[in-house]
Amino acid sequence: MIYAVLTVILAYLLGSISFAVVFSKAFMKKDIRELGSGNAGTTNVMRTGGFKLGAITFLGDALKGFVACLLGKLVFANVLQNGERWGVYGAFICGVVCMLGHVFPIFFQFKGGKGIATSVGIFAICCWPAILIGLAVFALGVFITRIVSVSSIAAAITVVSCTIIFAYINQPALLWPQAVLAIAMGILVIAKHSENIKRLIKGTEKKLTIGGKK
Repeated sequence: MIYAVLTVILAYLLGSISFAVVFSKAFMKKDIRELGSGNAGTTNVMRTGGFKLGAITFLGDALKGFVACLLGKLVFANVLQNGERWGVYGAFICGVVCMLGHVFPIFFQFKGGKGIATSVGIFAICCWPAILIGLAVFALGVFITRIVSVSSIAAAITVVSCTIIFAYINQPALLWPQAVLAIAMGILVIAKHSENIKRLIKGTEKKLTIGGKK
């Protein structure tokens, strides 16, 4: 049990590594939270620093979610009884905690991002078919609307819904813990988009630009 608890703590600390802040300070000599929308995430980095910087930010945030969940799956499966079942739960638990770390990072005054990139890495372990479908929905949404927030919310709802469906079909563990934890991550992502939702209602939400270019 002690190893499981330590893994959960490690998942939060991994989530708290804000690559948007780290890379913006390293390459732009500025804090991304003081630029553009003020959000410490891929989209804001891409808008202010260009595509390449946004891409490595996305990869960094996705990778930390992937590593946190993979560790959770492996450790929980090996140190707790009913290993296969607890491996599934461990991945989801560490995913939620990693997401909390990303949104409320202890290393950066608890001011983090919205969790989209991190959720890609998380669900790559928790339910990879769901994240593939979600990425397709996101890409289609950006292509049609050019509004990242709309695409992100649609993708989040898609991933959570598909995760629950696949969990019901495959049944590697009890459905309700997976559903609860997946929904918790979805709610967290959508809640972080509350300001975007307000701007969408007002019709003032900006369309995607990269380094100042549409």
